[in-house]
Amino acid sequence: MSLAGNDEVSGRWVNDQEAHLYGDLVATLTVSGRADLTDAQWAVLEPLLPRGRKPGRPVKWTKRQLIDGIRWRVRAGAPWRDVPVEYGPWQTVYGLFRRWQRDGTWRQVLTGLHARADAAGLITWDVSVDSTVARAHQHAAGARKRGICRLSRPAGCTPSLTIMAWAAPAAG
Repeated sequence: MSLAGNDEVSGRWVNDQEAHLYGDLVATLTVSGRADLTDAQWAVLEPLLPRGRKPGRPVKWTKRQLIDGIRWRVRAGAPWRDVPVEYGPWQTVYGLFRRWQRDGTWRQVLTGLHARADAAGLITWDVSVDSTVARAHQHAAGARKRGICRLSRPAGCTPSLTIMAWAAPAAG
């Protein structure tokens, strides 16, 4: 997929209307941007993200694009390979997700967002205790089994009265 004809606006790619058709019989899905981070959301999130420590080659994909790609994948439930290229190569998107998962960055970001929302009074910390009891049916595991399976007398081993009456004279 080519990014030609797209304009970059504050770290986000804005797609042309006809960029979603590639000559196939079926139109492919494009990134509409409706679920991407807004500028206000990014302004809150950006200070919580780690800064790059190494000088070197400039990044090709912004953190905002990669995070939008991670959010797209989590929201869609699709495999990593299906992340749209507007967010960057799937290997790059997955690499950032996995690296931040391993080093605890996601936990720090969530803690920072919770602290900010709590300070603004946006979180109500009510505790609700549910004392519902769910009981299992008696035929569930552990209940006594009457008449179904007796270990003292195996099934099919009960002697009939006619056999006992016939065998009694021969025994004596």
